[in-house]
Amino acid sequence: MQPLHGLRIIEFDGLGPVTFAGMMLADIGAAVFRLTRSESAAPAVFDQVGGSVLHRGRAAVPVNLKDPADQARILELIDGADAVIEGYRPGVIERLGFGPQAMQTRNPALVFGRVTGWGQTGPLAQTVGHDLNYIGLSGVLHAMGDADRPPAPPLNLIGDYGGGAMMLVVGVLAALIEARTTGRGRVVDAAMTDGSALLGGLFQALRGQGMWSDRRGANLLDGGAPFYRCYACRDGGFVAVAALEPRFYAALLEGLEISPEAAPQYDMAGWPATHAHFADLFARRDRDDWANHFDGTEACVTPVLSLAEAPDHPHNRARTVFDQGLPGPAPRFDGKPHTPRHSSAVRLEEAVALWSAEGSTVRSEQAG
Repeated sequence: MQPLHGLRIIEFDGLGPVTFAGMMLADIGAAVFRLTRSESAAPAVFDQVGGSVLHRGRAAVPVNLKDPADQARILELIDGADAVIEGYRPGVIERLGFGPQAMQTRNPALVFGRVTGWGQTGPLAQTVGHDLNYIGLSGVLHAMGDADRPPAPPLNLIGDYGGGAMMLVVGVLAALIEARTTGRGRVVDAAMTDGSALLGGLFQALRGQGMWSDRRGANLLDGGAPFYRCYACRDGGFVAVAALEPRFYAALLEGLEISPEAAPQYDMAGWPATHAHFADLFARRDRDDWANHFDGTEACVTPVLSLAEAPDHPHNRARTVFDQGLPGPAPRFDGKPHTPRHSSAVRLEEAVALWSAEGSTVRSEQAG
């Protein structure tokens, strides 16, 4: 049994962040009904392919949000829910009749989680955008990539997932803990711009102290340091080098047969020359040869695996990180991997019947 067993959540189906948040909550044991519309706004490839991961663990409930009969049944579901999560533009859910104020009047303990790009307020609240736009405004995107090239998109991991979905999950769980005591729910405003800015907080602090430059590729953690970056190998593969601590750097130099005097770790003026030396050495052997060479050392050198290779790595296989080639739930509890539940589909009236017999977890505990 997972920690969120017994928790009931309604997910208004949407794009990446709310879908990822719903997956995480379901992976940890929550019962989630995903209300789906026939006119999905998601690109078809995300629905058809990404759905095998992002939609797992929940029951898809087809609904017409403008049909009075469906609206009435959705209200019944929300009356018995502990939380709602949605990712519409500000004001949309209110116009559909399911806004937080109205829903918390019906169900005072309800936690209402909202994830958007710009937030519920502010000059850009109604502006369209995607992950790249949000992390661009947060300052984080500017730090990504090489010095002589435009900023490099870090997939959609920072805005959609790190700054959006995970902040939404943290906010919803925090509000649910409070609701168990107070019987009052909260409205969680998770903005991807806010969350992305928070993820970049350390670098803003370092910049303020003169310890970080806005010039890409010139800093400790952005590839500027020769001991914290990726290197190309003879076969076209890459290795990741992350020898930050002095003893790890010493192990790296030993493995490369370089004397410490020839490459002082924090001689920033010498970093370009050290980088060129490292690059020349790593280019002389294949990726897996280097991985084997450094295996068992403290040099912090590992292979950079492709998406296709990662599921078959011995470590990932030993921990069952992947299930049939797709990543399993994380984190794990009590050291045991959890097999994700498959997605399913139920009719709206069936969903109402499933939840009608019992009250929500939060309100049941409150009554006790």
